[in-house]
Amino acid sequence: MNIKKYLQRIGIEEVKAPSLEFLAELQNAHLLAIPFEDLDIPDRDKIILDLDRIYKKIIPSKRGGFCYELNGLFHWLLTNLGFKVDMLSGRVFNHERKDLGPEFDHLTLLVHLDKDFLVDVGFGDSFRTPIEFPEGSTRDVSGHYKIFTVSESEYDLMRKENYEWKLQYKFSSVTRAFSEFEDMCRYQQEYTGSIFRNRMVCTVATQTGRITLSDKSLTVTDNGTKTKTELKNEEEFLSQLKKYFRIEL
Repeated sequence: MNIKKYLQRIGIEEVKAPSLEFLAELQNAHLLAIPFEDLDIPDRDKIILDLDRIYKKIIPSKRGGFCYELNGLFHWLLTNLGFKVDMLSGRVFNHERKDLGPEFDHLTLLVHLDKDFLVDVGFGDSFRTPIEFPEGSTRDVSGHYKIFTVSESEYDLMRKENYEWKLQYKFSSVTRAFSEFEDMCRYQQEYTGSIFRNRMVCTVATQTGRITLSDKSLTVTDNGTKTKTELKNEEEFLSQLKKYFRIEL
């Protein structure tokens, strides 16, 4: 795996010493360059938690990935740039079903500088700059986010919507190994009730919003205004995937 090529992929030209400013630059650049996508699930190609395999998919092949791939690879990059980083387990809240996913449902990152910061490049539409841990907040073009302490080792990441804090995911401060996410990575791909088996999504941040493509529609968000276009068939989906994400399946 090549650090220089990784940084080129996300548009970073200069390597700097570990700092909050450089960490924020890396996170934002990653989100603008590499999409969250589940296009390989369930039938196209099996996702395995092997960093060399993930690197080849995301960097030279210029694809995206879901949380285990994106945050797993970003953890590798940050560590090799001199940051001290822990992998944490999260449980995503499903607002339609009103329930939490199981442990290891999501992989997120905690970066240790003079203070600790929650960092995530694998959740799709979420915060774009590091959030101070344990009870920091941040605002950006995608919204207002805050961490709330639930117990000694449990925390909630929430986003404010219509003056109400809504849960994105719960996470634990207990450090995890990449291998501990293997069973849930397999579950997300094989369990028939998994959200990843019942849709196709590719989404990437832009400077003024976000572009999201599903197998049913294309949504372009620009400074808070959403424009949604329904797709008629798979041919339209593949055409928009190539146009907006430069991905050809």
